[in-house]
Amino acid sequence: MFIDEIKVYARAGHGGKGCVAFQREKYRPKGGPSGGNGGRGGDVILEADHDLNNLIAQYYQPRLLAQDGEAGLGKGMDGHAGKDLVIKVPCGTLVWKLPSDPKPEEEGESDSEAVKPGLRASTAQRPMFRTARHAQALEIDLSRETDPSDASKAAHPKGELVADLTEHGQRFVLCKAGRGGLGNRNFATAARQTPRFAQPGEAGDEGNYLFELRIIAEVGLIGYPNAGKSTLLTAISHARPKVAPYPFTTLTPQIGIVEYSDFHRLTVCDVPGLIEGAHQNVGLGHEFLRHIKRCKVLVVLLDMAGADGRAPWDDYKNLLNELELYDATLLEKPRLVVANKMDEPVAEANLKTFKRKIRKTPVLPIAAAFDEGVENFKKTIREAVAETEAAAKAQGEPNALQGSHETRERSAGRPGPQRSR
Repeated sequence: MFIDEIKVYARAGHGGKGCVAFQREKYRPKGGPSGGNGGRGGDVILEADHDLNNLIAQYYQPRLLAQDGEAGLGKGMDGHAGKDLVIKVPCGTLVWKLPSDPKPEEEGESDSEAVKPGLRASTAQRPMFRTARHAQALEIDLSRETDPSDASKAAHPKGELVADLTEHGQRFVLCKAGRGGLGNRNFATAARQTPRFAQPGEAGDEGNYLFELRIIAEVGLIGYPNAGKSTLLTAISHARPKVAPYPFTTLTPQIGIVEYSDFHRLTVCDVPGLIEGAHQNVGLGHEFLRHIKRCKVLVVLLDMAGADGRAPWDDYKNLLNELELYDATLLEKPRLVVANKMDEPVAEANLKTFKRKIRKTPVLPIAAAFDEGVENFKKTIREAVAETEAAAKAQGEPNALQGSHETRERSAGRPGPQRSR
């Protein structure tokens, strides 16, 4: 089972409460207050791991609860701190904080009967101040003051983006633990030598989050079902996706590693087939298009033989239209148009018609089932990725996997990545 999006509930550990105790030992009948401090709670920490490829672990355990801190003890003994909860997620995981549901007000509760909150050190629940100027009263509710940037974050359907884990070993504290309360020995003064109170522990952070996986790959394969994407991935890598003569054979994204003779590697992502009307959930819809957002180069694979009764030039236009409807920035990425199934008799005639209808778009002809043109394809995608990385480095972008980049024009004789005009 492939899980690339899951909602979880996370809660850090609460701090332990402080202890109220007094030391009474032999020869020390009035030893004074000796209550220990409460232990700190455990954090909820996310760690990116390149050995994982989906969020199946969070599917079976959606509640992430860290350990609470222990309460303080007598004789000045502090409580044990809670153990941190480290959750491993695949590289490329985005963490969205979901908005919390407002609590419904109880019936019959009026503003006059509502208890006004006191002054607190935490900024999570800010109090309401009332001031009077001359003869007019002015009421300021700080809890309703919003920042313009917060409004833009709340407008996003998935909430607020809090983390993007892309590198192996990268960590992010999802929920911060609460501090332990102070024991009564911390409040002893010359004027108050026997304090009979202690602090309670602070509550740990909690909230509902959405984990979204976007596979990190240099090259993304897109195309109609039965265009030969899985066959091409099998020909250029050791991946073995399911290959069959019917549409929607690939139901989940497949990853392949392309290896070269000089030990260079490229990661290629094969997403399920995209058809016209995918933005209206036709076929598999746009469910898996999020996995090509990080790709540096997009490969548009076309069935030049028209085996399913469609024209290749219509397929090309429909694919670009679906990409634009999903995310217009995808059209800014470098593109490489590949004509597959060139071993069929009608493929040559369709290729000439395609070049006549879609001008200024170089096409790389291959026959993945017979390994024809595969080596040239591997060389072309390597050069395209190298140019994209060089352009990103020249522009000074920190992460080349997340943006769209400009590339130089390819040398004559080899088809290069194309952009929409």
